[in-house]
Formats: sequence, C-alpha cells, structure tokens
Amino acid sequence: MSDGGMFRQLFLASRPVSWINTAFPFAAAYFVTTGRIDVRLVIGTIFFLIPYNFAMYGINDVFDFESDLANPRKGGVHGAVVPRSRHRAILLASAITTIPFLVALVLLGGIASWIVLALSMFALVAYSAPGLRFKERPFLDSVTSSSHFVSPAMYGLVLAGAAFTWQLAAIVCSFFLWGMASHAFGAVQDVLPDRSAGIHSIATVVGARSTVRLAIVLWVAAGALMVATAWPGPLAALLAIPYVLAAAPYWRIDDETSGAATRGWKKFLWINYAAGFVATMLLIGYAYVR
Repeated sequence: MSDGGMFRQLFLASRPVSWINTAFPFAAAYFVTTGRIDVRLVIGTIFFLIPYNFAMYGINDVFDFESDLANPRKGGVHGAVVPRSRHRAILLASAITTIPFLVALVLLGGIASWIVLALSMFALVAYSAPGLRFKERPFLDSVTSSSHFVSPAMYGLVLAGAAFTWQLAAIVCSFFLWGMASHAFGAVQDVLPDRSAGIHSIATVVGARSTVRLAIVLWVAAGALMVATAWPGPLAALLAIPYVLAAAPYWRIDDETSGAATRGWKKFLWINYAAGFVATMLLIGYAYVR
C-alpha cells in the first residue's frame, strides 16, 4: 500500500466528522473562563482536534479489528477497517502525534490540570486496549465514552482556573449525561455484530429496546439540568429535543432489527453540528451578559 493510501486510512480511522466534538468543549470551556486567546488555548485546541481523536479512534480500530470485519457500518464516517499490516503504523502514529502535545500541555499547566489530563488519556486507552477494554463492560462503556468528550471540557476549565459553582456542575453533569445517551444509542446499531463477535456492551446486555429508551431518558435529564443554570443557559435545554426526536422512532425496536437504528445515528451526527452552533451562540451570549 502506498503512503498516500496509508495516510487515507489513518485519516478515516480518526473519524474527522467527529473532531469538533472534542476540540470545541475544550476551547469553549477555556475561552469562556479566561476570555483570551493564548498559547494554551491554541495548543490544547489543536491537540483535542486531531491527535486526541487519532489516538482514541485509531487505538479502537486496531483492537476492534475482528468485530469490525463483520460490521457493515465500518467505512467512511464510521471509521476504517484497517488491514493488520497497518496496525503497528496506527499505534506508532498515535504516539508520535500525541506525546509532543502532552509534553507541551504538562509544561503549560499545573498539578490539577495534569491529573485531569492523565485521567482523560487513561480513559482514552482503557476504552479499547486489551486487559482493560472498558467498552466491553456494560454501563462503564457509556460512562467511559462520555468522558472522552467531557474530559476535554473539564481539562479546559481546570487549566483556565475556573471557579466551580453548582451551576457549572449542572452544566458538566448535563454534558456527561448527553455523552452517555449518545454512546448508548450508538451501541444499539451494533447489537448483532457485537454479539456475534462476543463483545459485551450496554446494548447487548439490556437489549436494543431498553437501551434506546435509556438514551432518551438520559437526553431528557440532560436538558432538565440546564434549566437550573444562569441565563441564557436554560435555552440549552431545548437542544435535547432534536436528539429525542431522532431516537423516538426506535422506541419499540428489537434486537433483530437493531441495525435500523443506524438511520437515527446518521441524523445524530448532523444534529451535533446544529446543536453545536446553537451552543456556541449561547456561550457568546453568556460571556456577554456575565
């Protein structure tokens, strides 16, 4: 395979459509707290935009290779099925692109930020790596997956020296519930291939129907928590609605038809962009009125 072909596979492995989901939480948390653009914001945003995703999804694709072969979703936005011959290259590239940024962020931060960053990276590796495989521990899989998106925001807050209030805690908890719901709903479409590969997940254990309903409850709870925040935060509660509407058609889905949830998941990817735009506007409004 040519270098161009390898780089294309590495690019697909990093799920570029989802890069913004980790970079934005960090950048928004840091900028709203400090109100400035500095070297920590730039380096952190670049790290959580590309190297972080490359490591997270690259490691996942390497150690999920067997199950991915039997999964018709794999390819394109859902990630590449990378040949075994390229697995070492992916792991090596993940280390090469990640370590320099980690060193820089450690030098630019303090003890509290080091702890958050270390926990974030541990969760990233533990989700897929052999011996840990949190993705195969039902419910812990959704918790760990959510931390992949919430921890960049937490890191941004700690790095910026944010004062943690109950309202900020409500925002973080809301984001965490959103992440759990998103993972759970995403797992529904893989019930059959995961079971055939012997992979345990929240969806394979409790079933497709119960998992969809749990995801909807979590999204509603995430929206409800935002009602308790300062203006214009309560408006963010409305962002739960499109997610619930995307999942609602699958309220009665069963395990045999669980693959149909892929249609809802594809809508979810686009909803993220729309919701992210609205969240950005609300953050600007919050920064203006505070």
